[in-house]
Amino acid sequence: MGEREEDTEEAWLQLRPVEPLPSQCCGGGCSPCVFDLYHRDLARWEAARASNDRSLLSGQKSQSCPSKLSPETFLAFHISAMDKLTKDTYCVRFALPGNSQLSLQPGQHLILRYTQCYQTGLMSRYVESWRVGDTAFWRGPFGSFLYKPNQYGELLMLAAGTGLAPMVPILQSITDNADDETFVTLVGCFKTFEGIYLKTFLQEQARFWNVRTFFVLSQENSLEQLPWSYREKTRFGRLGQDLVEELVGCCRRKPFALVCGSAEFTEDVARCLQCAGLTGDSYFLF
Repeated sequence: MGEREEDTEEAWLQLRPVEPLPSQCCGGGCSPCVFDLYHRDLARWEAARASNDRSLLSGQKSQSCPSKLSPETFLAFHISAMDKLTKDTYCVRFALPGNSQLSLQPGQHLILRYTQCYQTGLMSRYVESWRVGDTAFWRGPFGSFLYKPNQYGELLMLAAGTGLAPMVPILQSITDNADDETFVTLVGCFKTFEGIYLKTFLQEQARFWNVRTFFVLSQENSLEQLPWSYREKTRFGRLGQDLVEELVGCCRRKPFALVCGSAEFTEDVARCLQCAGLTGDSYFLF
C-alpha cells in the first residue's frame, strides 16, 4: 500500500508544471507572460492534487505538440532557409507544421524561446547558430497595434536597423490592397548604405503612388558614394528634431507615426514627435 502511495506521489510530481527560467521572460510586458502561465498551471495542479482528481489537469495544453500557434504555448518550427542579407542581418524562413496557420495580423509579433542568453549579444548569437533543419520554438501572436485599411491618412514609419521588421508587413498589406489609399512615408535609419537590408523590396514598394522611402545613415558622409537612385532620398547623421519636424511637415495627410528601434532610439524619436506637435494618440512605439 505504501509503495502505491509512493508511486502516486511520484506520478503527481512528474505532472507538476516546471517553473520557467528567468531568461525565458523577455521582460516586454507580454500578456500572458510565461510566468503568468506557470502560476496558472501550478494553481490548477495544486487543486487537482489536493482533490486527487487528475481530470482537473485537462485544461493544460501540451507544449510538445500544440495544433496551432497560441499565445500560451510554444510551437516548434523547422528552419527551411537562411539568407544572409547584410553583415549582421539574416532572413530566416520557417516551415509551417502540419496544417497550422500563423493568423498573424500586420503589426503583431511572436516570442522566441531559448533557455540561455549571452551576456553580450542577448539572443543574437543563438540566432546566428541556426542552420537549415534546426528547430525554434515560438508563441504568439502578441502586439497591441493592429492595422486596419484606411484607418489613417498617412503612416510615418520611423525605423532603426532591425526596427524595420514590423513595418514590412504593414507596408505590404497596404500596397497589396488596391482599396487601401493610405499614404506611407518610411524612414529607415542605418549605420551605412551596405547595412540597409531588403533594398529590392523597398525599391519596389517606393514605386507605388502612395509610398515614399527615405534613409538616414549615421556613418556615411558622401552622396557620391551612393547609387544615383538613393542620393535624393538619403540624409547623413542621426534622426534628430529638425529632420523629424521636416518629415512630419511634408506628410501629405495628417500622419500617424510608427516607431521601432533600440530603446534609446524609440525614446528619442518619441520626444521629437511630441515637440513636432504629435500627441500621444498620434504615434505608436513598438
